[in-house]
Amino acid sequence: MSQAQPPIRAVIAPVTPLQQNCTIVWCAKTLKAAVIDPGGEVPRLMKAIADQGLTLEKIWITHGHMDHAGGAAELKRLTGVPIEGPHKDDQFWIDQIQMSGEMYGIPEARSFVTDRWLDDGDVVTLGGTEFEVLHCPGHTPGHVIFFHREARFAQVGDVLFQGSIGRTDFPRGNHQNLLDSITQKLWPLGGDVRFVPGHGPMSSFAAERRSNPYVSDLAIEAANIQGADFVIPKNMSPG
Repeated sequence: MSQAQPPIRAVIAPVTPLQQNCTIVWCAKTLKAAVIDPGGEVPRLMKAIADQGLTLEKIWITHGHMDHAGGAAELKRLTGVPIEGPHKDDQFWIDQIQMSGEMYGIPEARSFVTDRWLDDGDVVTLGGTEFEVLHCPGHTPGHVIFFHREARFAQVGDVLFQGSIGRTDFPRGNHQNLLDSITQKLWPLGGDVRFVPGHGPMSSFAAERRSNPYVSDLAIEAANIQGADFVIPKNMSPG
């Protein structure tokens, strides 16, 4: 008995000197594709799309940092396809893309105007399939992730990495918000979900719950114990 064809396929193309994981994902039935986080090297991305015989339909952005979104404007100029994402709270990061590009030696990076802000619970379509959108603030306030439930696949940007989590020392970053996004938004999706992070190798939620030093079940339990307030009853004396 032959196995059913997966509903989506994907290739990962690290771009820019920061080696950001741009993901080209497509509907297996229609060969309609989306580019998630085109941070740069747009000609290379266009060639990869052509080599796979795909038709670009969407540009999806997880968050407004330059290495994830610096090529979105150029990709839209060349193809005319709409940009969807991130959440509107990342507008201030989008406004800084060109300045950030000059700082990191990527002068082609440009700001863009999104065609659709995304929010928690939204759905984005691609060919004959759908991805769920989850708003996961912490690394940036407007960060979103894209989740395909049937394929057990997620592109999580800089929320979570193999063995690490996103930085929260940028403007409007928030460490506790990031931990909440991971444990309250990502973990409930299921341990069998495999994810593409913003940088580095793929992993699964189960693997990170076992061994990630920041958000494993043991790490979260230890943090909760350390932060707990212990109240001594009035009828008891210490010692």
